[in-house]
Amino acid sequence: MPLLAALALWGYAVRHTDVSALDDYGLVGALHPAFWAGLAVLTAGFWFTVRDPRRRSRWPLAHVLGLLVMERATQALLYPTPLYAWAWKHDAVVDHLLTSGGLQDAARLGDMAVYDQWPGFFAAQAALVRLLGVDNAAMYMAWWPLVSSVLLLLPLLLIYRTFTTDRRLIWTAVWLFCVANWVGQDYFSPQSVAFALHLGVLAVVLRRYSGRTSGSSASSGSSGPSGPDGPKGLDGPDGRGGVRQGQAVWAVLLSLLVVAVVVSHQLTPGMLVVTLLALALTRRHRDWLPLVTTVVIFLAWCLTAALPFLSAAMPDMIRSVGDVGANVETGYGTTPTGAGAVAMSWAARLLSGSVLLLALAGVLRQRVLRRRAFPLLLLAAAPLPMFVASSYGSEMIFRVLMFMLPGAAFFAAAALLPGVRASAAEAADAAARNTERPSGPSRRRFGLPSFSPPSFSLPSFSLPSPPRLRYGAWLAPLVLLTGTLAFVPSYSGKDRINYFPPREVALVQRLFDQAPDGSLVVAANRNYPLAYEQYWRVDHYWFLDDDRRHVDEIVRDPAGVLARDMAAVDAPARAYFLLTQGQTANSEMNGQLNEAQLRHVRESVAGSPRFERVAENSAGVLYVLKPAS
Repeated sequence: MPLLAALALWGYAVRHTDVSALDDYGLVGALHPAFWAGLAVLTAGFWFTVRDPRRRSRWPLAHVLGLLVMERATQALLYPTPLYAWAWKHDAVVDHLLTSGGLQDAARLGDMAVYDQWPGFFAAQAALVRLLGVDNAAMYMAWWPLVSSVLLLLPLLLIYRTFTTDRRLIWTAVWLFCVANWVGQDYFSPQSVAFALHLGVLAVVLRRYSGRTSGSSASSGSSGPSGPDGPKGLDGPDGRGGVRQGQAVWAVLLSLLVVAVVVSHQLTPGMLVVTLLALALTRRHRDWLPLVTTVVIFLAWCLTAALPFLSAAMPDMIRSVGDVGANVETGYGTTPTGAGAVAMSWAARLLSGSVLLLALAGVLRQRVLRRRAFPLLLLAAAPLPMFVASSYGSEMIFRVLMFMLPGAAFFAAAALLPGVRASAAEAADAAARNTERPSGPSRRRFGLPSFSPPSFSLPSFSLPSPPRLRYGAWLAPLVLLTGTLAFVPSYSGKDRINYFPPREVALVQRLFDQAPDGSLVVAANRNYPLAYEQYWRVDHYWFLDDDRRHVDEIVRDPAGVLARDMAAVDAPARAYFLLTQGQTANSEMNGQLNEAQLRHVRESVAGSPRFERVAENSAGVLYVLKPAS
């Protein structure tokens, strides 16, 4: 009933939410109150379901799927166009592969050739577009956050079930992972698939390349239930051949997963190597085959297909090693401004900080898990060196948080649950102790009847004392509910930046419909739909990415400086100036140019005889530079 009630409230909220005028609080300020009530009901239903031993695992799974639908499908239903400028960029890469029919080098594509050197995700999406018979990936990429989040459930469950049979702990950890995974890498991107493959590799390694698992298999073979010789043929030549064949199958599966990771993303293989190295240094997982396999495949790709990009980028990558400040600096264009942007940023920080603190409490509190689930501690700690290795475009801190989360969520869940167990034997022992424990204060000792002498006292007129409240029993579900509600501002609080209404899409599409080959598009920043559309034939320039001195020149004389910058385009190509509401939102909320400065730029261009207006609507305006007389 709570699950059905929560979904009903969510459906009502979606039907009565208006996203036509988002403010600096993003979707948080637009959602109907029924949405928040639905999340509260769903969280309460999950908490009581997961703690009820009579409920099967399908009920916690149903609640987790309901959570993912409410978290990740709400935007797909509310917004008529896909979110995130980066998702539109990746759609352009897929379109390029479909158009060109193959990979191309930097001489043809420039900086965008990096995607052709890691084409796994884009090639798979191009094949999917052909298979589905749709025009492009934009037809389904709005639903990709839900799809990629569901893909994470299987490897997460396999990893957690390696270290505990306590269903409360397993499903609470999965729930915490879902509500704390606000980083936003689940959108239409190579990272979303590479992260799922990363967890798949770890699941295989933890379950099939474990000294503990091998030991248990050997012991079952010597004294198993099938007699003194164990299962049929396990100790004979055929049995050893079967074991070797099984190991070969898992090695092939592991290699395929690693190849898929390596050819799809630049950062994830490095994270995987660091994590496998940490596992290989422990006694339980001292099997070097997964690590060696990953390193060999990674190096082979880097020294062949990815060599053009790495040879050009390596000097900057080496200089960035140890530059921790690049991950935390708040320079020009990166500082949230305005009450809404600051509040949403703090909500995300507090959510991640709370989960990490809960994980620390779980490590300190649960001694048994600290020993038996030590590899999960390594999973949480292994990504930390990457924070020092590179800034990754000031995004490394977010990626490190994401890769730490599977291990951190497990121990955070342990902090919320009393008496967690690592194995079924411990659960049986706990049940036996509860059965043997005498109940109630009126138990008889030595078989003698209890006797109380009569007492005489004066009547008392004092009020009865209130029943004792169990504050501890309500603390854990309140923490879980708070984290679940905090996900919404952390994940959707910047939708004013990330959402592009249909009229903005139509304006930009009109630009590319008429732009000749070799044309130049000038914009304030890249936060608009189709920003990389047809990048193999149209160039782009975002002046807010330039140094501050040049930006100040543009602010002082927008039309004059922009006309000078755009004059190098030769006919028949054209130079266009585009200013949309997505660029404005990103500039204002990230501390680039404020509304007055952007209005000055627009008015200066509009009043200049050097520019001609091509198109305009409520979402933006498009100008073209007139040819010099």
